[in-house]
Amino acid sequence: MSMWPAFIEQQRTQMPGNIRSARLCVDREQWLEAANAVHHAGALFLSLWGADDRDRDRCFGVYAAYLLPDTLMVVEYPIQVKTAPRYPSIATLFPAAQRMQRAVYDVLGIAADEPNADTRGWLRHGGWPEKFFPLRRKVDGSRQFAVVSEAYPFVSVEGDGVHEIAVGPVHAGTIEPGHFRFSVVGEKVLRLEERLSYTHKGVAKRFEGLSQSEGHRLAARVSGDSAVAFSWAYCAALEAITHIECPVRATELRALALEHERLANHLGDLGALGNDAGFAFGLTQFSRLKEDLLRANAFAFGARYLFDYVTPGGVASDLPSDGSRLLLEQYTVLEDSVSNLRSIYAEHAGLQDRFREAGRLETGLAQKLGAIGLAARASGISLDLRVDHSWSPYDRLAPKRIVQVAGDVAARVQVRFDEIFESLRLCRALLGGILAGPVQIPVPLAEPDLLGMGLIEGWRGPVMIALETGPDGAIRRCHAHDPSWQNWPLLEYAILGNIVPDFPLINKSFNLSYSGQDG
Repeated sequence: MSMWPAFIEQQRTQMPGNIRSARLCVDREQWLEAANAVHHAGALFLSLWGADDRDRDRCFGVYAAYLLPDTLMVVEYPIQVKTAPRYPSIATLFPAAQRMQRAVYDVLGIAADEPNADTRGWLRHGGWPEKFFPLRRKVDGSRQFAVVSEAYPFVSVEGDGVHEIAVGPVHAGTIEPGHFRFSVVGEKVLRLEERLSYTHKGVAKRFEGLSQSEGHRLAARVSGDSAVAFSWAYCAALEAITHIECPVRATELRALALEHERLANHLGDLGALGNDAGFAFGLTQFSRLKEDLLRANAFAFGARYLFDYVTPGGVASDLPSDGSRLLLEQYTVLEDSVSNLRSIYAEHAGLQDRFREAGRLETGLAQKLGAIGLAARASGISLDLRVDHSWSPYDRLAPKRIVQVAGDVAARVQVRFDEIFESLRLCRALLGGILAGPVQIPVPLAEPDLLGMGLIEGWRGPVMIALETGPDGAIRRCHAHDPSWQNWPLLEYAILGNIVPDFPLINKSFNLSYSGQDG
C-alpha cells in the first residue's frame, strides 16, 4: 500500500494464523507511525495487550492487532526499560483502545502516555494492591489479598433537574455484575457511564500454567456463550504454529458447531428481546426452540454446550450414524417456526413501537468508535470474517453478507433473524457436502518463542487468540480477546436521549459479555 511508511513494507514478517497474518517490530516513534498508517488505510483495531519479557533480552512489550483488508497485522513495541515502562497511547486514533490501555496498566504496570489520560483502574477493583501487577513474570499468581473497597470517581453531570440513577453491580438473575451510572433529567438519559470487570478471573495467568494441548479448554471458558469460537481460535493459532492442517471433515464439523452456537444465541436473544418489550409469548417460543437445538447438540456433538468439542488437530467426536438426518429434520422445524415468529414480531404493533428508534447507533459514530460484529452490521458496517477473510470451510461456502443500516434495536433484531436463516443454509450445505475421513490428527509440540494468531467470527463478532509458545510444550502467554471490549462503550452512546425504562431492552439488543471482557 503506497500510503504505508516504508518501514512497514520492509520489516513486516509473515506469521502463522488461520487468516493471513504479519508481525511488525517497531520502536517508540514507529509505534505511533504504524498506528497512523493503519488508521489511514482503514484498518479495524482488534486488540491491545502487554507483556513482561524481563526473563529474555528485552524488558517489557506492548502489542496491537489491526485487521486490514488482506492481513491481520500485529505491531509489537519492545520497551527497553526495567522500571516504569511507558508507550504512546493510540486511543485518539482508536477509541476502543482506551479501556484496554487501562487494563494493561492494572495487570502489568505498563502505562500509556496520553494528555488528560483516564488513569482510573479498570480491572483491579481493589482486589490487589495498586502497585502489585499480577501478570509480571516473577509474581506469584496464587497470592490472596483482602478486597479493599475503593471509591470510583464517576464523571458527574450537573444542572437543573439532573440526578443520578445507579444500577448494579448486582443484577437480578444469574448474569455477571456490572455497574451502570445514569445521569438523567426526568427519565431521559443525558449520560451513561459503565464500570465493569467485577469478576476478573486471571485467565491470562492461568494460561501460563497449562500445556499447549490443554489451552483450548480454558479458551472455551473465556465467555461460555462463545465456547466454540474461542476454542477454535486457540486451536487455529496452535495448528498454524505447528504447521498442522486439520482434516477436512474436522473443519466442516467445527463450522457446523460454530453455526449451532450462533443459532442458539440468536434464538435466546430474540426471546429475551420480546420479553423485555412486554411480549412473554416470544420468550416462551424462542426458549422452546433453543432447547430443541441444545438437545440436538447433545445427540450430534455429545454435549448441549460445546465447551470441549473443538480440540487441537480436529474435534472430539464425529457425528453419530443418523446425526445428519436428525439435524436436517431439526433445521426444517426450526426454519418454519422462526419464519412464523418473525411474522408475528413484525406485525405486533407494541413490539415494533418499542424496537424502532430505540438505542440508535448511527453508522458514522459506529465507525468512529470501532464497532465490530453483530452490533456493527446492524449499523451499516458490513464486516464479517466469514465473508471478508474466509478460512476453511467458509471459503467454499460463500456466506451471505447480513447488514442493516438503521442501527436501532429493530435493526439488531433483524440481523439476528437474517443470520438464523443464513446459518441454517450453511448448516445444510455443510451436512450435504461433508466428506468421510478422520476428525482428529496428532499435534506435535511447538517450538518455543513462536507467536500464532487465531481469529474466528463468533456470533457476537471476531474473537481473537494470540498464542506464544514456551519450552517443552508449555504456553508462554496467551491473550484472549472478546469483541465486547469494543462494543461495551457503544452502549453508552446508544442510550443517549432514550428513557431509562428502555435501557434493559437496548442493553439486551447488544447482549455483550461481562465475562469476555473480564478475563
